Amino acid sequence: MAKGKKRKAAPGDIATNRQASFRYNLLDKWEAGLQLQGSEVKSLRDGKVQLKDAYATVDDGEVWLHNMHIAPYPAASRENHEPERTRKLLLHRGEIERLIGKTAEKGLTLVPTRLYFKGRNAKVEIALARGKDVGDKRRAIKEREQKREIERALAERH
Repeated sequence: MAKGKKRKAAPGDIATNRQASFRYNLLDKWEAGLQLQGSEVKSLRDGKVQLKDAYATVDDGEVWLHNMHIAPYPAASRENHEPERTRKLLLHRGEIERLIGKTAEKGLTLVPTRLYFKGRNAKVEIALARGKDVGDKRRAIKEREQKREIERALAERH
């Protein structure tokens, strides 16, 4: 990747958490709405968001998203939002009950994988994830490098 060029998310996505699939084994995924302020929505439309260190927790029957950075919107000087405040995720009661049961298991966590607009509503895809150990990460890197070498060899042959 050339220096200074920003990697684009998939079409329709505002942001993706590319580190999530490297750090975790993603087991199950859910779509959730986000409770946002006006200046946050404007920043999302500009694509000024980062999901890298974000995670979700279940507290008192509600799901909260932590450490998602939404940059302040420059035009909303006084009414601007706090960039890394905790945001409430909007899910159905049955989905929250299922999440409570699954996150009670040892070693499982909720990680946001992508952020996108569905119609005019901002949605976040959260995944139930189990952390990878160092050996799994090394194996993933090795497989990726082998795949690149095979593609290079095939390209040279043609």
